[in-house]
Amino acid sequence: MSALTERLRHALAVGGARQTILLESDTLDLTAGAGDVLVPAAVLVAVTDRPEPGVILTQRTQSLRRHAGQIAFPGGRIDPGDASPIAAALREAEEEIALPRSAVTVIGRTDAYRTVTGFHIVPVIGVVPPDLPLAINDAEVESWFEVPLAYLLEPGNHIEQAVEWQGRERRYYEIMWDGHRIWGATAAMIINLGRRLAWPE
Repeated sequence: MSALTERLRHALAVGGARQTILLESDTLDLTAGAGDVLVPAAVLVAVTDRPEPGVILTQRTQSLRRHAGQIAFPGGRIDPGDASPIAAALREAEEEIALPRSAVTVIGRTDAYRTVTGFHIVPVIGVVPPDLPLAINDAEVESWFEVPLAYLLEPGNHIEQAVEWQGRERRYYEIMWDGHRIWGATAAMIINLGRRLAWPE
């Protein structure tokens, strides 16, 4: 077990017991009622095992019906054949960027996140070897890139924004990296992870 794997497992275990203020949704005034059905989904937070760990993110293709061109973790809907959110996240990462599930050391699940578009997303934390020969599925993914984990989790890089949406003020966060705008649910899950891990320590 690598030092990074041990550190993440310890931090996630400690963070899970910590009283932490988490972002629950990417809208402050949820429009879905208690009886509405949310679509279950899972994403893989793939952390590269290097001296300065990174996180693998994708840019979705412009032709997609939902969230075209946005920055995201590899992931998607949980299919009926998936045994768990972890299985779904690993399957989606393999389908989207050819990340072999056998190369992922799964650390565990972290706080689920509800999107304004009706998805209930479970982030799955996994450690992967650096510099894997990934290949995109260009029907879903335009490109992939890696961002330093410490940069993503640094609170000073989390910019709160507000916009009017359906007649209401919607607040969200964004993180800028090398010309990429990471925002919405992806940024919120990153912020929640940082609050859970209290990383960097």
